[in-house]
Amino acid sequence: MSKRKGTRAELRCIRILEAAGYICTKAGGSLGMFDVVALGPVDVKAIQVKAGTARLSPLEREQICDLTLPPNVSCEYWKFADYCRQPLIEVLRGH
Repeated sequence: MSKRKGTRAELRCIRILEAAGYICTKAGGSLGMFDVVALGPVDVKAIQVKAGTARLSPLEREQICDLTLPPNVSCEYWKFADYCRQPLIEVLRGH
């Protein structure tokens, strides 16, 4: 059940970003550091998506913040809380 909920949240994230002009890809199996990577005209977003009561662990947060990436890449945490229409977005690094 929670895997389906996470997949739905990732697809919602992709729909929001595509509507904003990004080209998106979803990580297969979502076992990596990021669930969605979005390529925009001038920037790239690497996004960790959580749904329901799931949270970003301190270890995940530390690993993301310690990455060395180009300045036009932002790392974000998108939280889709139950019954909320819009995600809560936290920029972990970047712009």
